[in-house]
Amino acid sequence: MTTSTASSVPSAPAGALAQAFAAIFWGGLLAGIFDITQAFIGFGLLGAKPFRILQHIAEGVFGARSMQIGWTSALLGLIFHFTIAFTAAAVYYLASRVVRVMVEHAVLCGLLYGELVLFMYFIVLPFSALGPAHFSTATYITGPVGHTFLVGLPIALSVRRFAGAAAA
Repeated sequence: MTTSTASSVPSAPAGALAQAFAAIFWGGLLAGIFDITQAFIGFGLLGAKPFRILQHIAEGVFGARSMQIGWTSALLGLIFHFTIAFTAAAVYYLASRVVRVMVEHAVLCGLLYGELVLFMYFIVLPFSALGPAHFSTATYITGPVGHTFLVGLPIALSVRRFAGAAAA
């Protein structure tokens, strides 16, 4: 009896997988670092501490109870934050495989994508335990300004740098 190891699912070359991983990893990591840093600075100017900002992120899942959970909710907030950043990078990467203009015009598309990611305030937050977003001066600075340059742009440039030449 012979067994076949061939799969009906086509596999991507190892180099293409490495490029995809690098594009998503670096795009998500940079966007996550830049975004949380701007939140710490922007909301810090209003008196918020990084620990509380991270707990507030976890509040989307745990609700007001997040503030009583302590370090666990702060750590989970950080994990949730980076999960969102890596997911945003993966979505951009996957879309760029079909819409090649996202690689060819990475700066413009990245800036626009940063604004699209901002719509999380209007789509995701209302369904979370946080409810609809509450806007302040810091929100307007970290949102429309920060997301364009500090989230969308690093993701798009990482995709162009690491996976731009990969076959669509």
